[in-house]
Amino acid sequence: MRQDEVKLYESPAFRYPDEYLCLVSVMVYRTPPASTPAVRKVMQGNKSKDTAPEIRVRAALREAGFPGYRLHWRIDDEEGRYVCRPDVSYPGRRLAIFVHGCFWHRCPKCDLPLPKSNQDYWKEKFNKNYVRDTTKKAELQRLGWRVLVIWECELPDTRSDELARSLGL
Repeated sequence: MRQDEVKLYESPAFRYPDEYLCLVSVMVYRTPPASTPAVRKVMQGNKSKDTAPEIRVRAALREAGFPGYRLHWRIDDEEGRYVCRPDVSYPGRRLAIFVHGCFWHRCPKCDLPLPKSNQDYWKEKFNKNYVRDTTKKAELQRLGWRVLVIWECELPDTRSDELARSLGL
């Protein structure tokens, strides 16, 4: 696909009669180049899996006596269509846990500023992340899953027993 091509899709969270139809425009493009070598190094260090907050949550679950979780377990809907892969899940309990970084998922408590360069790109990226996160959560709940979102900024105060209790385990 070229940079100027646009793909429209129907968001699964809005497919049902009690909701409204929402078409989301998704621009296909590359991430802009880093403005400095220091920014480039930071960007290369960002991971999508096994982040430090995820590892801390998993350690807290094990310490609290709740091993047996699945990492990035694929969840499909009734027709076998892909819905998402939560960071941590307990399929038997139908519990999906997402560990959100405050910067990437725009934590409402932290209210972090946008990067100074390429602000249009970042606004669009963060808006897409928000729509994706909201859609995933709604679809999982519709399928009967409990969804827990743990924000990175909440982790320093979270003890393993408190975390397990909040999960209902």
